[in-house]
Amino acid sequence: MSRATDKQPHAADRHDLIRVHGARVNNLKDVSIEIPKRRLTVFTGVSGSGKSSLVFNTIAAESQRLINETYSAFVQGFMPTLARPEVDVLEGLTTAIIVDQQRMGGDTRSTVGTATDANAMLRILFSRLGTPHIGPPSAYSFNTASVKASGAITVERGNKKTVKATFNRTGGMCTECEGRGTVSDIDLTQLYDDSKSLAEGAFTIPGWKSDSFWTVRVYAESGLLDPDKPIAKYTRKEMRDFLYREPTKVKVEGVNLTYEGLIPKIQKSFLSKDKDALQPHIRAFVERAVTFTTCPACDGTRLSEGARSSKIAGISIADACAMQTSDLAAWIRDLDEPSVAPLLTALGETLDSFVEIGLGYLALDRPAGTLSGGEAQRVKMIRHLGSSLTDTTYVFDEPTAGLHPHDIQRMNNLLLRLRDKGNTVLVVEHKPETIAVADHVVDLGPGAGTAGGTVCFEGTVDGLRASDTVTGRHFDDRSTLKAETRKPTGALEVRGASANNLRGVDVDIPLGVLTVVTGVAGSGKSSLIHGSVAGRDGVVTVDQSAIRGSRRSNPATYTGLLDPVRKAFAKANDVKPGLFSANSEGACPTCNGAGVVFTDLAMMAGVATVCEECEGKRFQASVLEYRLGGRDISEVLAMSVAEAEEFFGSGDARTPAAHRVLERLVDVGLGYLSLGQPLTTLSGGERQRLKLATHMGEKGGVYVLDEPTTGLHLADVEQLLGLLDRLVDSGKSVVVIEHHQAVMAHADWIIDLGPGAGHDGGTLVFEGTPAQLVAARSTLTGEHLAEYVGA
Repeated sequence: MSRATDKQPHAADRHDLIRVHGARVNNLKDVSIEIPKRRLTVFTGVSGSGKSSLVFNTIAAESQRLINETYSAFVQGFMPTLARPEVDVLEGLTTAIIVDQQRMGGDTRSTVGTATDANAMLRILFSRLGTPHIGPPSAYSFNTASVKASGAITVERGNKKTVKATFNRTGGMCTECEGRGTVSDIDLTQLYDDSKSLAEGAFTIPGWKSDSFWTVRVYAESGLLDPDKPIAKYTRKEMRDFLYREPTKVKVEGVNLTYEGLIPKIQKSFLSKDKDALQPHIRAFVERAVTFTTCPACDGTRLSEGARSSKIAGISIADACAMQTSDLAAWIRDLDEPSVAPLLTALGETLDSFVEIGLGYLALDRPAGTLSGGEAQRVKMIRHLGSSLTDTTYVFDEPTAGLHPHDIQRMNNLLLRLRDKGNTVLVVEHKPETIAVADHVVDLGPGAGTAGGTVCFEGTVDGLRASDTVTGRHFDDRSTLKAETRKPTGALEVRGASANNLRGVDVDIPLGVLTVVTGVAGSGKSSLIHGSVAGRDGVVTVDQSAIRGSRRSNPATYTGLLDPVRKAFAKANDVKPGLFSANSEGACPTCNGAGVVFTDLAMMAGVATVCEECEGKRFQASVLEYRLGGRDISEVLAMSVAEAEEFFGSGDARTPAAHRVLERLVDVGLGYLSLGQPLTTLSGGERQRLKLATHMGEKGGVYVLDEPTTGLHLADVEQLLGLLDRLVDSGKSVVVIEHHQAVMAHADWIIDLGPGAGHDGGTLVFEGTPAQLVAARSTLTGEHLAEYVGA
């Protein structure tokens, strides 16, 4: 019997490529590409070249959209709606699991334990083994309040029957701080000026304008308070109504509104949110108005006394959550309880994943909002490491962000392990160490923004090295140590720093030079700088927290550039500046200044169509007749930063205030961005550099930067080093928390923390010049830096 037919490949085995044809998302220019499945593919290219647009906004977005469509319309109604990306053909897609760098949890109740399900398993464990037994798993949850109720209920079933019922639920929430671990005391002098009346604008809370229906007017016109009486002259009853009154229905101009005392209103609107997730001006207000102290009732554990009293082998759930995960994993392994064996195994595997991924130094009670972008991404990876799924597509966004060279090898091994299980792994990455382990490389470019969006190279790593692309040329670049370092002009003294895992660190941070603070992930770098340096006078901190903004926000509004531009237009045309704002008087009435009209289609993706009235220009036609230097306001917003710098630098449009802001944007390498580009389309690296440009105008003598090379291409790192040099040469002191060896080699002074992470770190292991560190090779950083510079 002939077996010749067996040599023909099965039809199902032919689908070994992901085919993308004609992708046009953001700046992509009809990109067509074939990506091998079950391989590790790295996408690289300069910042803003279109990597995220291709990987996240095209391939991963379409995969997720197709999966969402398999659910019923009812379920889809509860899911985020995704539009089909602009692409002609997408074939061979598999289920995409996205592990991005979005910061985790804007809620103060979100912790590392709640984000990884480790807390859920611990609660079950304590509800089964804890003594004394206090109740079900919810009794150990700091997010669950205890509830008691009793009364008559009517059950409508056959003959109606009224029955007496009592209900109670035991929760683990501390009643004093409501499960937040901190209690707040509000400084009333920051909320209002008591020498004024409500009608005179007594409130000093940001965003509370005197004509606001929902805030100021509900107090002034509620009928409960005299709007013309200074607050200082209120009676005791009026003061109680003003500050603490329970929610009460009132009528203001015939509209039913809810009046609520000022303190609970402030707590709900400002204090229930994570402080780091607030806009900068609101965060500044909260820091002024509110003092947070550790809750005295639960000692910051967030848990009720009952939950803390139940123990297993002398350890309460609060103690377990405060342990480093590496220690907690060891404690779990020592518990020998056959009745909960499957639970112990699952919990042990989850905790071992923390250690394996280099996060063994985290504790489960660490608030999720305090994790760096790289840490947040690795925490999200934990739930996928032990997964038995194969033939899925894992999509990573710079998984090495925030990792010391020592930890990058570990991350590479994890990516290869996921691939070897039969998965397609797509990684957006700049680090040569990770690009080097790829099976397939896609290099996008050649430039950024409108100068990018094309595929410059596809193939192997050796092929990339030999290619003449920007990445290929810079792939083997190595910085050299400085022949001469700058001399410090003074020092910032830090004494007895003990935040988080620091062990009474004493260090002098030199001023007038470029100082790099380094060490393995979790060694205490951020604790040292953010805990002991960042809050001081004259210190300007540029961190990695996300820029908050709607799709109406753009580089022009964020940097404050639009104010001088509007004034210049108003002066040149003798009209009001408000006309030149798409969020104010000059907005197109049809689209309210958005430039597009959104139609919500319930569980299907909403449709955004360009506004027919203003043709996407966002302004009324009459506003576009006013010109400055021959351009209207919509043409100015369409300019790139570099074009605008030239435009506002000379001639009729010369505006020094605008030109200064634009110079700073060009300085940080954002010359290619257009002024009106929505902030939501910027990459992580672009957002941090936008912040840096904004802060460069501040009157501070010390700049603290938190990993500014995140999201930067090898070629852009050189430009960043030039910028740091210019800052130092202009008389500023620059302190950089950084792992990138090029920045370390370029430093005048290095402070190295370690030797390990968590309780194995927190000590000063080296301070001196980079040359001394390389010569000594006494630390992990020293060894990797010596290898990097070829010493």
